[in-house]
Amino acid sequence: MGTFMVFTRSLGHHCIKKSKSHNFSRLFGLGKLIVSSEISSPNFNGSFHQLQSRRTLILEPASSESVKLQRLSDSDLGIVEVNLDRPGAKNAIGKEMLRGLRATFETINRDDSANVVMICSSVPKVFCAGADLKERKTMIPSEVQFFVNTLRSTFSLIEALRVPTIAVIEGAALGGGLEMALSCDLRICGEGAVLGLPETGLAIIPGAGGTQRLPRLVGKSVAKELIFTGRKIGGREAMSIGLVNYSVPAGEARLKALDVAREINQKGPIALRMAKKAINQGLEIDLESALELEEECYEQVLNTNDRLEGLAAFAEKRKPIYTGK
Repeated sequence: MGTFMVFTRSLGHHCIKKSKSHNFSRLFGLGKLIVSSEISSPNFNGSFHQLQSRRTLILEPASSESVKLQRLSDSDLGIVEVNLDRPGAKNAIGKEMLRGLRATFETINRDDSANVVMICSSVPKVFCAGADLKERKTMIPSEVQFFVNTLRSTFSLIEALRVPTIAVIEGAALGGGLEMALSCDLRICGEGAVLGLPETGLAIIPGAGGTQRLPRLVGKSVAKELIFTGRKIGGREAMSIGLVNYSVPAGEARLKALDVAREINQKGPIALRMAKKAINQGLEIDLESALELEEECYEQVLNTNDRLEGLAAFAEKRKPIYTGK
């Protein structure tokens, strides 16, 4: 029961009430949760750290054929890649895929070896086409509402991950697909990417964070124009308005993202987490309170071994070897 409560609390501010438990089971088919012991050895700097036992939650049958988790090896230890792989539906998010997304990011959030996350697509010329509207037609209104609420809380889970996240966009990122990318810290796209929130054309609104994250990123007026018209934009325009960090030649988005991920992966893990916390939470409060938050986050890195290692490496003119301690 304690394990189940850990999982349900992670759903964010949309708590699952008793009256909705039947819908949750019907929509997502979650089975039992099992606690197991897992051995983990890689640390953040690419070397092998002392083997340690960790308790890990395993979701059954939450494994998903459409969401695949890969931990890169060798010099890229610490970089985790999530691949969307539902080619028959252009990575449209249905019940099974949503279950896989949630389970995957719950797993990453518990993984101390993860230092940066890349969300990619295994399907050519598409990142994610949004929600699976064919499946949605079979849902009653209460199921639709619950599905969208769970989608929203899943993207909030991505946004709240302790480590930096990068959305790697080639092709279409529409509706919920773009909303998923908006929940990431960075976005890198190919010039052939097509990005948009077309929901008003279906007489609905972006319901998984789009109306809130887009204006925070590109400004209120630009966000209103894109949402009101449902207009789709390409990679270059997305970069010009600040929607993406980089727009590179088509087919090269993953390579660019991997370069950026490798740069991040070399930095102090605790520092990265505290920097993300300070930025994300600080933007939601007044400046005086935000500066106090920054002070609190700085205190978290002040007495770490990594900070001393960084000073030593600088003095010795070598690359630091961070351990996340």
